[in-house]
Amino acid sequence: MSIGLLRAGLPGLAIALAPFGASVAHEVVGNRFFPATLTIDDPGVNDELSFPTVSSFKTGDDPSFRQRDFSGEFSKRITEAFAISIGSTYSHLSPPGGLTGMGANGFQNVETTFKYRIIKDPTHEFVMSVGLSVEWGGTGAQSVGADPFNTYTPTVYFGKGFGDLPDSLFWLRPVAVTGQVGYAIPGRRSTTTFGIDPDSGDLTADTEFHPHVLNWGGSIQYSLPYLRSAVVDLGLPDFINRFIPLVEATFQTPVSNTFTSGTLTTGTINPGFIWAGNKFQVGVEALIPINRQSGTNVGVIAQLHFYLDAIDPRGIGKPIFGNVEQPATPFGRN
Repeated sequence: MSIGLLRAGLPGLAIALAPFGASVAHEVVGNRFFPATLTIDDPGVNDELSFPTVSSFKTGDDPSFRQRDFSGEFSKRITEAFAISIGSTYSHLSPPGGLTGMGANGFQNVETTFKYRIIKDPTHEFVMSVGLSVEWGGTGAQSVGADPFNTYTPTVYFGKGFGDLPDSLFWLRPVAVTGQVGYAIPGRRSTTTFGIDPDSGDLTADTEFHPHVLNWGGSIQYSLPYLRSAVVDLGLPDFINRFIPLVEATFQTPVSNTFTSGTLTTGTINPGFIWAGNKFQVGVEALIPINRQSGTNVGVIAQLHFYLDAIDPRGIGKPIFGNVEQPATPFGRN
């Protein structure tokens, strides 16, 4: 389910293999509510719609371009533990001031993710899923960096809440961490572009190698809904009790076939918050590049995310195969 964000951070890649996640799930494990995070995928398997997700940032190109992305993603459970999601992104690239004829607009490649939850432990608030994401080459515009070949990314996702901490550490019980580790495998080892040397008239060949990339990241969250419902009610207004402050981080490290890309890790640190309702959530985060190759200046990402299993639990929010289950919620019914 990932949709490309920090695409220009890897030397030798027009737009990187390692995409950013537009998140496709929220998950309730025991007392713990894992929200759909914005830049990595969370470990849940549910019926969801992320629309829209919008972001604006400056790429790691030299000169740096302003990239604005508008994306959507739909996730559908086949069974209670298995879901398929599909999504894509429309990108607008604006050149730096003074340059003309270098901008571009178009869709990124369509991406499909197959995801299966393998562990759900309510007592220890632990959940783990495995998945395979396929970026379908040729479904997007090469002018915005969409590759003409498929990329396959097997991924492990996990989440752990700290609600099982002892009473002496009760103030840490609202904390949760999530993470993912994926390995992006391009369907083509290299691409060779032929041309003519303008001085000699000789035929030239330029070969770009497509690296295998380790996509990794995580989040740390402090859940005010959990604080109120499972630790202590501080008497805060209901609007405040729905906030989940968090910091996400997403990184990409080329690990093989790196002859033209190099092995530099790129990525962003993303502080922000999620406000969660019973049927939808809103999230906003800053995008802080970790180095020059990851981008210039601080960007921003925002998302509106719908819980289809809460909106229509007996219709579009119901698994295709399996019984209808009342969707869990960390809040009382309004």
